[in-house]
Amino acid sequence: MAGGPAQAQTQATVAPPGMAERVAACTACHGKEGRATADGYYPRIAGKPETYLFNQLQNFRDGRRQYPMMNYLLANMSDDYLHQIAAFFANEHPPYPPPVPPAATAAVLERGRALVTDGIRERRIPACAACHGAALTGVQPAIPGLLGLPRDYINAQLGAWRNGVRKARTPDCMADIAQALTPEDINAASSWLSAQPVPAGALPAASLPAPLPMTCGSMSHSARSGR
Repeated sequence: MAGGPAQAQTQATVAPPGMAERVAACTACHGKEGRATADGYYPRIAGKPETYLFNQLQNFRDGRRQYPMMNYLLANMSDDYLHQIAAFFANEHPPYPPPVPPAATAAVLERGRALVTDGIRERRIPACAACHGAALTGVQPAIPGLLGLPRDYINAQLGAWRNGVRKARTPDCMADIAQALTPEDINAASSWLSAQPVPAGALPAASLPAPLPMTCGSMSHSARSGR
């Protein structure tokens, strides 16, 4: 074999690629360090709680979430490797860009603020802040933040839950909430959320001050798995 011993020695001294290289397929769409892309279609994955990221990777792999590129990319990955990917992006904290000025009216923004911070008691819709944290920056170990997301992305995800395209482990609390929201509610909440700046150094809260207002299968699974 031409150059056999020398070639073998060269190959033996080449270090295996680190996680930054291994997740290049992720950052190709989700942006450098997972900070999201300017078009807003691919969300920020940097700094999200590790277990939340793992749950979503697992949901794509197992078909609970549908997006052909993600389903194909993750189809044969083990839970252990999904945890490695989740841990890598959970520890990335690039700065957030400033929010895009809202196009919504003051009345729509106020409706969105009320829904996010107070919920709609008469329709048994809990406040977003009751689960995603008072600062809306997420909660460990598995609840994502809602700030720093584009309006169109928030609309798309709530619409996917509302229409049964996006799913999580049962009981699927987000599906129940989204199905109780009207299109006007979704527009108001997404308009207000996307207009809020992300505080410098924002991180997911360590815990919630009170129990979740409803049972969520993803959180129950996280507790059982110890992750």
